[in-house]
Amino acid sequence: MGFADDFLIPLVDEGLGNSAYLVDLGDGRALAVDASRDLRALRAAATRRGLHVAFAADTHLHADFLSGAVQLGHDHGATVLASAAGRRTFEHQGLADGDEVDLGGLTLRALATPGHTDEHLSFLLLDGDRPLGAFTGGSLIVNSAARTDLLGAERTEELARAQYRSLRRLTRLPDETAVWPTHGAGSFCSAPPGTGRTTTIGAEKRANPLLAAPDEDAFVARLIASLGSYPAYFDRLAELNRRGPAVLTAVPQLPALEAEQVRALLADGGHVVDVRPAAHFAAGHIPGSLSIPLRDQFATWLGWLLPGDARIAFVTDEDQDLSEIVWQAYKIGYDRLAGRLSGGMAAWQEAGFLTSATAFVTPDRAPAAPYLDVRQEAEYAAGHVPGALHLELGVLAAHAAEVPHGAVVACGHGERAMTAASVLERADHSGLTVLNGGPGDYAAARGRHLTEGGAR
Repeated sequence: MGFADDFLIPLVDEGLGNSAYLVDLGDGRALAVDASRDLRALRAAATRRGLHVAFAADTHLHADFLSGAVQLGHDHGATVLASAAGRRTFEHQGLADGDEVDLGGLTLRALATPGHTDEHLSFLLLDGDRPLGAFTGGSLIVNSAARTDLLGAERTEELARAQYRSLRRLTRLPDETAVWPTHGAGSFCSAPPGTGRTTTIGAEKRANPLLAAPDEDAFVARLIASLGSYPAYFDRLAELNRRGPAVLTAVPQLPALEAEQVRALLADGGHVVDVRPAAHFAAGHIPGSLSIPLRDQFATWLGWLLPGDARIAFVTDEDQDLSEIVWQAYKIGYDRLAGRLSGGMAAWQEAGFLTSATAFVTPDRAPAAPYLDVRQEAEYAAGHVPGALHLELGVLAAHAAEVPHGAVVACGHGERAMTAASVLERADHSGLTVLNGGPGDYAAARGRHLTEGGAR
């Protein structure tokens, strides 16, 4: 059994595609690395091991989630460790390249690894002089490196070149050194996403295609070519993390709202988000509501489609986990949560208010109509229905006028397509049909084959 097996506890957020880490320091204390504001899993892990979080380290100013470091400082008295160059405005121990922190037997050494962000640090965990592993955040990740375009297109190449130098520096560590990245499969900070969560320096030197680039220019070209779109909320969170998220003194709740209160909120510029499964939304929903089914990816689409200051009421099914809704919203900075419709859609209908419905059909029952594909560019390029109109869900609201009325709206399974239909309905589209299935199912039902490559 190695160090990672005995003392390292990875905490994976499948929805955002990130990993936080809890390190058992062996004396009842722990180090948390890149912890999210949603600390439920971390707290549970610490409780199981009887650990007190003494240190909370952040590798960079996260764009995809609010950091939990400030909360850990408040609740546990944890010392927050972060780059001095990040200019954070809350109490923390600012670190520069080469600085070391005594963890009580182990040492944490800061390594400046800019690229994903300007102030990015990796943290090398040492037992004496022996490297145990490196928390690489958004620098070296499994078979890739994290994206370098979050600070604007005008700086993407500059940061990609910094990323090249940072990865070269990390690969000078011993081959057996473990690599514990923050970003991984499913993260929009990854470019491109992979499947593994952790790796080693040696494994990356053998298999990472970016490290196989013959020179810096080739590296930069490969990295930039892999960059796709990312959620709109990424442009807000780094600054919120610099200032420090508000400390929560109680577990946030989702109050019950009467139907009239929900209607009034919607009329006053608020938003209604329906978190029920796509089929339930299709059968009957509040006109103007946004369908975002509650699943691992809920936070991503909430943050992509609603403004950061949105006042939100939710429509739920009776068996859905209200705390999951709250924490997914809170971890990306959405805390103006008015509540949830008490009694669900039945209460709305009993109040005599109007409802809308959306056709949700299997591929064999889909009408002969224009086909709208709302998947990401890489998914579309991998195989799409010939002649499909392609508009990613994240930009659909701005291009709603390009969508023919009565279109068949589709994604990979149906959830994003239902979200897309709700976006279009809010833009006064009608007669839409949502495909309960994916492009392969649709093509097979018509005896056709998918086409690869190409843009919309």
